[in-house]
Amino acid sequence: MHPNKILSAVGATAAAVGLVLVAGPPAAADGKWCNHSVCIKTYDTGTYLGRVEVSVVNTDEPHRISARVWTTSGWSARTKTKDVNASGTYRDKAYPQRHFPEGTRLCAEGFHGGESVGLTCITLSK
Repeated sequence: MHPNKILSAVGATAAAVGLVLVAGPPAAADGKWCNHSVCIKTYDTGTYLGRVEVSVVNTDEPHRISARVWTTSGWSARTKTKDVNASGTYRDKAYPQRHFPEGTRLCAEGFHGGESVGLTCITLSK
């Protein structure tokens, strides 16, 4: 079977059973990555994370916004909850301050009033 058809079949199967597959780019250097209304910004290179910024875009109406940040190697943090006016952007930082194994996934999920508005993940690499 052609590789594109295999990926399509995997995606269709995941959707049918309610799974969310999140493929993210490798993060060998500092940068910013976004998915839907949620962005992760890293300030360090390689597999060390000292500071991670999460931003959640708010549109249309005021919301109570928060985010959760975690890695697949067991570290996690919740950001502060903040009331944001319509068309504002919420930003907060988390401070892992540690090295993670190469291949660790760093993820952030943003919430408007407790409802998820996006999930962004990246893979840490050297």
